[in-house]
Amino acid sequence: MSEDRTAERKNIRAAIDRLLAGTPLRSDGALTVVSLAAEADVKRHVLTHRHTDLKDEFYARVRVQGQVPDSERKLRQELKETKERLAEVLAENKQLKAETEAFVRIINVLEMENDQLKGKQGRTGTVIPIVGPR
Repeated sequence: MSEDRTAERKNIRAAIDRLLAGTPLRSDGALTVVSLAAEADVKRHVLTHRHTDLKDEFYARVRVQGQVPDSERKLRQELKETKERLAEVLAENKQLKAETEAFVRIINVLEMENDQLKGKQGRTGTVIPIVGPR
């Protein structure tokens, strides 16, 4: 392993320790890969592509401490909100289906009444004008 990579790994491990201790120097202190990269002064893709073992170690240590990474917390909150919205949409959909069925029944009744009225009108025959005195 080159000295550059060895130095990178050393910086990343030190950054992991600082973040988990709650004493960040260069980042916002969030327990995310983005904050870890900032804290270690490396680009994020270096962690996600070159030092994946350190990234995995970081997340494992976060979980061991009983903390949930901010990214996971945000995803859980988003999932909760999405499930709530889905429940609302499903309830609204159910209501709209019931209303649609009611409207279909109403339209059928109105069509039948309309046909009946047209049928009665057709049976009366022609209109004969009343001629009054002149």
